Amino acid sequence: MRRAPVLELLERYRAAFPRETAVADRIEALVRAHEDCLLRSCVPGHVTASAWIVAPDHERFLLTHHRKLNRWLQLGGHVDGESHMHRAAMREAREESGMTDFRFVGVDGSFDDVAPLPLDLDVHLIPARKDEPEHEHHDVRFLLVAAPNQELAISDESNDLRWFHAADFARLGSDASVARLLNKAEERLRRSTRA
Repeated sequence: MRRAPVLELLERYRAAFPRETAVADRIEALVRAHEDCLLRSCVPGHVTASAWIVAPDHERFLLTHHRKLNRWLQLGGHVDGESHMHRAAMREAREESGMTDFRFVGVDGSFDDVAPLPLDLDVHLIPARKDEPEHEHHDVRFLLVAAPNQELAISDESNDLRWFHAADFARLGSDASVARLLNKAEERLRRSTRA
């Protein structure tokens, strides 16, 4: 399994966001220690990819009400062996939203569909369920802007799928890492209006 693209992405992320080296180092430790880190079978955890999706007008963001976790979350999931995290995030965005047309937003707020840097990195605990032990998701999160005039389609993994405004966020009961995504996305999109 090719882990080099993940390690290179983490190095670029550290260079761009030096105050976030601790989480990048934590994900790198998993990647270096476990050859199968890109597969869901890897214990104690595995790399995942997700997407914070905003509407074309940048005024709304898309969340899914996750069926298993029973919470409003960004769209994403297992990378299933894909070593290019942006490709896995795009696949998950398409599968879980029903939309197909997105653009990655780079660090400076411009579109970067070639080598986008993540919006955020996060390590969080997934509780044990049935035959799956408690484990960690080492999540690589990207910012995507949806193209206009696309219909949403709820996937089997979701109870609901909905656009929200920032003013709606407090009532959703989402955790701090989702709030961090909202704040980081707003800041990155502000850069695009200043550019």
